[in-house]
Amino acid sequence: MRHPKSVLFAGEKPFPVLPAVDHYAGSEKLMRKAMQLQQELGPIFDITCDCEDGAHAGAEHEHAEMAANLIMSADNAFNRVGARVHDVTHPHWRQDMEILVRIAGTRLPFITLPKPCSTSDVMVQIEALREIEQNFGVDRRIPVHVLIETHGALREVWEIAALPDVESLDFGLMDFVSGHHGAIPGSAMKSPGQFDHPMIARAKCEISAAALACGVVPSHNVTTELKDIDYIRNDARRARTEFGYLRMWSIHPNQIVPIVEAMRPDFSEVQAAAEILIAAQDKDWGPIQHEGKLHDRASYRYFWELLDRAHVTGMNIPDAARIRFFA
Repeated sequence: MRHPKSVLFAGEKPFPVLPAVDHYAGSEKLMRKAMQLQQELGPIFDITCDCEDGAHAGAEHEHAEMAANLIMSADNAFNRVGARVHDVTHPHWRQDMEILVRIAGTRLPFITLPKPCSTSDVMVQIEALREIEQNFGVDRRIPVHVLIETHGALREVWEIAALPDVESLDFGLMDFVSGHHGAIPGSAMKSPGQFDHPMIARAKCEISAAALACGVVPSHNVTTELKDIDYIRNDARRARTEFGYLRMWSIHPNQIVPIVEAMRPDFSEVQAAAEILIAAQDKDWGPIQHEGKLHDRASYRYFWELLDRAHVTGMNIPDAARIRFFA
């Protein structure tokens, strides 16, 4: 029986299915703590070792080496620990990449590029990454995640989303608000302002639309709330249901589970997806009827991506579907 991945998207760029949370850690202590939590919860969230804001001035080399060695350690159980490098204007960004690729290139799931002001900024760093991979004999193209947090990056977001090997567009809310020189109030850095202010809502919609149209995952900014679980969950729910984001940043372990819960598909749809896909596979992906409604490859694609997202967010998948599609 043919797997949906090999049938439903033949000849097309597959849409990335990433964990619903990208958890940022800046220090060795916090990186190790996050990796331990990932071992306990499973690969329902990614970890990004922050070699930009996490590195002390003058200690960039040592910080990048520490992060790379952690990525290569036995504590990295699922190969879902990436890294953020410095921006293209910083003198250490290329050395960040060289250290990470030389030590951990075989296990890096992604590298995040911050603060580009244009498509050309992103291209400079992607082209350097390809060259560095070749120099160190890394026989794979490491995906890149791009932070959209400047006026220029937002203006060219559709071109950035269309670049090869871009896997995620991440909204950098704090820097974006700061870049407006006080024209946007500080209240727009938190809820409800971050969703209701027209200029922020416009940016979020443009990033999400560009990402989804180009087969890239839109990733939502952090919430500044660290303790109120309902507040955190509601921020993630609004990002998912109102703005189309499929992933969200976390900066504290308390945020991970409520974000995952808010990003999960509706369970009733997961059950229906499993039933429809099993019946479709039994018919070798020809049209079927399910509960009196016709389904074909167009709806199969929707239900497969929904089931795949349910799987990466740790939902219980019906046994028959789990055995067929995820064993």
